[in-house]
Amino acid sequence: MLSRQYLRAHPDEVRESLRARGMADDVDLDRILELDEEWRALKSEGDTLRHERNQVSSKIGDLKAEGKEEAAQEAIERSQKLKSQLAEIESRADELESELESALLELPNVPHESVPVGDDESDNVELRRHGFEDLRDLPAEVTPHYDLGEELDVIDEQRGAKTTGAGFYFLKGEGAMLEHALIQFMLDVHREQGYVDLFPPIPVKSTSMVGTGQLPKFADDAYRIGGSETEDWDDDDLWLCPTAEVPVTNMYADDILLKEDLPLKHQAYTPNFRREAGEHGTETRGIVRVHQFNKVELVNFVEPENSFDRLDALVDESEEVLRRLGLPYRILNLCTGDLTFASAKTYDVEVWAPGTDSPEGPDRGGRWLEVSSASNFEAFQARRAGLRYRPERHESAEYLHTLNASGTAVGRVMVAILEYYQNEDGTVTVPEVLRPYMNREVIEGHEPVGESAVGAGRRD
Repeated sequence: MLSRQYLRAHPDEVRESLRARGMADDVDLDRILELDEEWRALKSEGDTLRHERNQVSSKIGDLKAEGKEEAAQEAIERSQKLKSQLAEIESRADELESELESALLELPNVPHESVPVGDDESDNVELRRHGFEDLRDLPAEVTPHYDLGEELDVIDEQRGAKTTGAGFYFLKGEGAMLEHALIQFMLDVHREQGYVDLFPPIPVKSTSMVGTGQLPKFADDAYRIGGSETEDWDDDDLWLCPTAEVPVTNMYADDILLKEDLPLKHQAYTPNFRREAGEHGTETRGIVRVHQFNKVELVNFVEPENSFDRLDALVDESEEVLRRLGLPYRILNLCTGDLTFASAKTYDVEVWAPGTDSPEGPDRGGRWLEVSSASNFEAFQARRAGLRYRPERHESAEYLHTLNASGTAVGRVMVAILEYYQNEDGTVTVPEVLRPYMNREVIEGHEPVGESAVGAGRRD
């Protein structure tokens, strides 16, 4: 959330940031400024009336003691009138306060000055690539992960759709083993980098979703498991975790950390749930865009002056997973039109998956898959969630800065492994760093089971 003080002092900057984000028509900034101006005027008027009422009330006893009953009665009547006027003003001010707070929740963060201006993802700036200097030998035609997963019987989308619905899937045998191996490997890597492990609750309150910026803007993308069907929500409503960013960031909500606590680095593995309401039809096969996926999340709490140095380090910490896996990838600096709602600056880490041709892919074909977005939210989330720290024990508490990144998205890394480490005979070489976790060097798959498998790879 942007502070009211910042909004009053820099309305043109906020207006320009809305234009740069492509949200100029989505937010009525003039209305927000009008609400704030009216609220401040009422608060000033209320303070004046309250001061006068206190003065009048303090004289009543003296007037009675002096025997000035008529003057005392006039003072009583004036005090009652002031009380009534004050009640009306405070009631209206409370209405404006509520309306203003709701409106402020709809305002996105202001992009950092180093963020490139652009309309959409096509204007993102590629900073560097890694791993393309020494690519492994690939089959003449790389089979997409969804076909290979079916042939090896390690991914079962049909049974996932049958038990739960489209966008859900089973991992079987070596597919499940690969998923577990990746999760544990990522946790081990980030533990080396100084991260403290957390295993947070999966359901989260509405207040927590508001704190990190998922609500109210992205309610349609989340799975709600409590409360009413309306747009309004109560504190007791629960949502399935869309990202570990939500519970981990909010675990310190309304708390005050100390300078010596920072930087505070947490990592958390969770399953995540998203409806992807605005993405219907964009990805109908495979496990790239699904409604349940696993992810290791990195969340940082830092002093404001260190947050952009920490952002650079955070990107490197996320990249380390791909470097050790030997997967080619690239780093993007996201433009204003592709920034998330709460972010001031974001770097995307995209792994190369060679199995599906795409106009967005590199010269060698294939496509890019985002596996991490490393973001600096500055004080935006901290102000919404009440995350503060005390620079010195005798000083006033200030809002800290929050950052996070995926460390990384497990399912999409699995897609890259199945495609990049694919062999001519249809097997998949297990990356060397994962072999101790899986106790094998090659994923060979196995025969499917059941009558429905006859003619689909099963030898009957």
